[in-house]
Amino acid sequence: MSLQKEIENRLATALESVIGEKSAAPVVPAADLRFGDYQSNAAMALAKQRKTNPRALAEQVIAAMDMEGIGSAEIAGPGFINFRIDPTTFGSRAKTQLADERLGVPLPGEKKTIVIDFSAPNVAKPMHVGHIRSTILGDSLARIARFLGHEVITDNHIGDWGTQFGMILHGWKTILDEAKLEEDPIPELVRVYREVNASAKDDPAVMEVCKAELVKLQAGDEENSKIWNRCVELSKQGLQGIYDRLDVKFDHWLGESFYNDRLSGLVDEFLEKGLGRVSDGAVCVFSSGELAEDKDPFRIHKEEGWTDNPAIIRKADGGFLYATTDLATVEYRIDEWNADEIWYVVGTPQQMHFRQIFDACHRWGKDGGFQHIAFGSILGEDRKLMKTRSGDNVQLTDVLDEAVERAAAAISEKSPDLPAEEAKEVSEIVGIGAVKFAELSQNRLTDYVFSWDRMLALQGDTAPYLQYSHVRIRSIFRKLDGPFDSAGVELVLNEDAEIHLARLLIRYGETVPSILEEHRPNLLANYLLELARAFHSYFEACPVLKADEPVRSSRLALCELTSKVLSHGLGLLGIRCPERM
Repeated sequence: MSLQKEIENRLATALESVIGEKSAAPVVPAADLRFGDYQSNAAMALAKQRKTNPRALAEQVIAAMDMEGIGSAEIAGPGFINFRIDPTTFGSRAKTQLADERLGVPLPGEKKTIVIDFSAPNVAKPMHVGHIRSTILGDSLARIARFLGHEVITDNHIGDWGTQFGMILHGWKTILDEAKLEEDPIPELVRVYREVNASAKDDPAVMEVCKAELVKLQAGDEENSKIWNRCVELSKQGLQGIYDRLDVKFDHWLGESFYNDRLSGLVDEFLEKGLGRVSDGAVCVFSSGELAEDKDPFRIHKEEGWTDNPAIIRKADGGFLYATTDLATVEYRIDEWNADEIWYVVGTPQQMHFRQIFDACHRWGKDGGFQHIAFGSILGEDRKLMKTRSGDNVQLTDVLDEAVERAAAAISEKSPDLPAEEAKEVSEIVGIGAVKFAELSQNRLTDYVFSWDRMLALQGDTAPYLQYSHVRIRSIFRKLDGPFDSAGVELVLNEDAEIHLARLLIRYGETVPSILEEHRPNLLANYLLELARAFHSYFEACPVLKADEPVRSSRLALCELTSKVLSHGLGLLGIRCPERM
């Protein structure tokens, strides 16, 4: 149990003894350490409800509260309760944390099956910079949810079906360069698509041929099905290379095509149950009328007032849309995977789409604890959407390559004696880590500026700064005559800097569970930055190797715990730590 939770429990017991009934007793870390380590406004809230003096109630609560083995409590202002933790409590807690393989992070009270849908690029197209946020954010949330004890199923719902395949099929048969396809499939498929698309715009006859090829594919034509399958497999191979580099893994790759056989029956069911109706030949889902106009995703306000905003699930020509596939996907995930929650890590512009899908599923009886984990855009240093000079999307492979190249240059300058192979590996770890942390340190709902210099700096709010902090700690242990064994070491905390470091270390078990409350890995990123800053202050103020025993071993144990928390925390963000850099 975390220290914060233990204080909450003891506070709740004291409140119950004073007021005679159970009550919430929220405790939070103090905003200003001058007033204590933790604080609570529970007495003020209860006093307001009961129309009594908050300070008098707080005095009664403190008198009834057991603070043995924790520290002391005092009243501030009109009735805040501040808690000061004794350094011996920090020491004993840090010692326990060091011996705990979970580093003080508790398991959840309720284990859930969580399906996370993220990344989801289109087949036959390169991943671009816009895929960074979904891919990295989704992977981190999956790592954190798994560590917290949930059953996590990751699904890469790739776009492997649609009208673009008519053009690819026609181009495959007419202008494909097999040698280039074997060498690097994605660029060749992109070239084929672009050339055919340009031709189709100029010549309606080409567009008709493409449509005919798509119809043959949808009808199960053997030749077109073989081409489509090969196109999908080649695309997956190209995508897998990027995922391997990012250390991102998926349990499933169930693309849009996986659900093709389910779509017709789904639309029929919606018609039978009155969830959908025919409008101008198309089958649509309209408002149920149960929600207020401004809360209803199937209503939209225009100049003339509120009007229908239906979701089309079958077009008048019989074709299906993303909404149809997404409904079928929900049904599969709930019925086959028994999902308690389904998280969609998809950009903010898709907000209305998901509101409609979730509402339709609720009316359908398919409730999956839906969460649209939205995010903003990545901007260039001109604060516009990040593009190449020609106006194209910046390809993700180019971003990763440049990050690693820049990291290699910085490492070569800082550590010229590092062996070539090790320098290469460290450059990859630092470069990829920098890209990930630049994403995960942001509030996901905000846009952020992609800055190479800021991202790769050894000082500031960056992954290299955290990795360097870990490396600095490991260098201490390389100076020892033999391995350090922390078992049995008592942590003696006397200096302010070491007390503060221990204070932050034990908050790891409080920080990690809070991330999933609003799906915000930036809370962990910010915690790690604060921890690293505290370590550097500690290292400057408190000699480690030159200290006498038992202080020396105590300080080494604090270093060991800091190293473990930094490495583990970065690992939850999908970022590795080198031993040297």
